[in-house]
Formats: sequence, structure tokens, C-alpha cells
Amino acid sequence: MPDFNTVEEAIDELQAGRMIVLVDERSQDPDGGEMVGEGELMMVAEKCGAEEINFMTRRAGGPLYATAASERLEELGLEVVARGPGPRGAVMMASLNATDVKGTGVSAHDRALTIAKLVDPDGEPGDFVHPGHVTPLEAQPGGVLRRAGHTEASVDLARMADCQPIALIAAILDEQGEVAATPYLLDFAQQHDFKIVTINDLITHRRRTEKLISLEAQAVLPTRHGEFMTYAYRSVIDGMPYLALVMGEVDDGEDTLVRMHSCCVTGDALGSYLCDCGEQLERSMEMIAAAGRGVIVYIQHHEGRGIGILHKLKAYELQQREGLDTVEANRALGLPDDARDYGIGAQVLYDLGLRRVRFLTNNPKKRVGMEGYGLTVVEQVPIMASPNPHNIRYLRTKRDKMGHTTLLASEETRDAESA
Repeated sequence: MPDFNTVEEAIDELQAGRMIVLVDERSQDPDGGEMVGEGELMMVAEKCGAEEINFMTRRAGGPLYATAASERLEELGLEVVARGPGPRGAVMMASLNATDVKGTGVSAHDRALTIAKLVDPDGEPGDFVHPGHVTPLEAQPGGVLRRAGHTEASVDLARMADCQPIALIAAILDEQGEVAATPYLLDFAQQHDFKIVTINDLITHRRRTEKLISLEAQAVLPTRHGEFMTYAYRSVIDGMPYLALVMGEVDDGEDTLVRMHSCCVTGDALGSYLCDCGEQLERSMEMIAAAGRGVIVYIQHHEGRGIGILHKLKAYELQQREGLDTVEANRALGLPDDARDYGIGAQVLYDLGLRRVRFLTNNPKKRVGMEGYGLTVVEQVPIMASPNPHNIRYLRTKRDKMGHTTLLASEETRDAESA
């Protein structure tokens, strides 16, 4: 028997009211090492009772969450509950109890009652009180084709099992209380006779049958770096545009330079010295022109790492007035460090015929989940920054707090710091 099961096998188990193990990453990095994320014990909510909840909380080890489609949460009036960015970009909502729970809500029996109200077709906002002992996570529209997370994967699987788009997940921890690695997850699944499936396989399954982008237009774009063919895509999830600039033949299966570029009006268009965005775009075009082939996917709504131009300027104001760095300013505004996702951008690359990608980026997080979209990241190609007195702290913050492999030439750095 293979170590991982098929998506079809997992769906059969969920329809029968059984649990599965859902793994969010099983691929290799360019150096051949295995990239391991979390494994979660998962079950369709409408088939779950107190016994199953007790098993999940005791045997998995991580906290129990109820994942749900946004439309279901809106039906229950829960979209107005205060919420913020949760673990790894998940949308975490305020905890709740069912109003008819007689105890504190913490027992398996009480939580089963609360979950039953979440899946009740006749459920309404008055059925819940806050705070409580069941914490919902909101799945993004489009599921794993939008964000390759456990929240979206579990809701996708619940739908595919012809059940309400609500599921339960709990992270599986090892004997030391750490996030379990792949060998432990495989042993755990075998010990309890659970099917085990990866989010990568779920993405592949959905991509074979679904497409969440629409090609709206294409035209030749002459630039100072040469001629690009532009492809204008629209996301069918939210209508957001994605612009692909393509040079040369990129659908031949060969390794291809790719820049997934977040729009930065201040840097790209106005030449701001506060960031290196415009410089990264310029150098990416130069490198692609030098190679004679490559793609830039320009994502307009990624302005300010996903917070938008107005919030970005508010963050600038805080940085200049109070001396905060870019991460501190975002948090002071109650905003995430980075709200971007690249799932739709990955679909654009796949639709253009790319399969093997040389990623032009200093941000290693951009590559996470790309394998699930049929793209192999064969290399991360860094982009050298030219620091100046205005952006040196910004570049160092990206390196030190956000894990970017920002290249700062030593002599340029000294000049910028001393200026």
C-alpha cells in the first residue's frame, strides 16, 4: 500500500463518517531536503459527535478548530464578529458556544452541541454566544486554489464529500509536543487506520477539474527592456486582475525565470526610495531580457504586502513619526505582517504553460505551496538591493524579521548607514 492515499479514498472515508489525516506539505526543496508542514486530524463536522471530538482533542494534541466556508458564517451572522489573522495566515474568528449549552462549553459533549448548531441548516445568529469553546476559522473563497492551507483544504473536502462546508481539524503533535514530521504522521495514520492525504494532491485534483482564472485580453507591450506579450487574467473568485508579462517561449518545459511582483505604486510608479520594489521590478525585467525568456506576474491588489495603498501610507506615517519599522507599524495598525497569497498567480503561470520555475525573489515564503499547482521551483534567484539612507532599515527589517534573503552589498550598506 502506498504511504499516502488518494483524494478519492479520503472523500470516501469522510462520507462514511470517519477521520483522515491531512498534510499540508510533502515536497522537496531544490537541495533535495523534505519540506514538512503540519498534519491535521480532520473530520466532516456534520458527522462528528462527542466521542469523535474527545478523540481528536486527546490523540491529536493540538487545539480543535471548526473550519467553515465564508458564506456559511455569513448565514449565521458571524461575519461581524471581531477577527484577525490567525496562524499561518488563517482567518480566526472569536470563539463561541451554543446558547443551549448547559455547562461551560468546554466538554466534548458541549462542544458537540455547539458544532451541531454550526451545521444546522436552520441555525441563526441567536443560537450562539461569545466567547466560548469552539473557535471557527474562515476558509477563503476558492479553497486550496486560493490558499493552500488546512482550513481551505478541510472545507473543500467537506464539500466534495457532499456535506455542509464545515469541518473539524486538530494539529497532530509528536511525543515531545512538537509539530509532527511526515514519518510520525504516517505511523499515526497506520496505527489508527486513518487514510492520509496531502493538500498538494488535493490542489492537483481540483486543478484537473476546475479553473479559477479567465484570460480576458492579450497584447504586445514594447518596453525599454524589449518586447513582452501581456496577458490580462481575471480571477473568477473575486474579479481581481492579474497581469502576466511574457518574453520568449515559456511553455517548452524548460526552467524559466519568474517574478511574482506585488504592485507598489510608490516604488514602481513614483520612484520612492522608501522601499526596493521598483528596483526589484526593474532588475527582474533586465534579467529576463538578458535570458531571452521569462514571466512577470504583476498583482495589483498586493499593494503594501496586501494591506492596500491607504494603509501603507498610514504605516509610513507611523514609521516616520514614531520610529517604528515596517513590521511594527503594521501591527500597530492591527494589520498582518503579510496578507498576500499566490495561489491565483500560480494558476496564471500554469495556464501559460510553465512547469519548472526559477523564482526571482528574496522572499522564500513565496515558493510555499507552489508544488501543489504543478510548478517545480528549481531555484530561488535573489535580486540584489541597492540600499540608500531611506530604505536601509526597511531592507534590514525584511531580512531580520521576515526571513528575506535580502542581499545588501557591504560597501553600499556602509555608505547608506553613514549617509
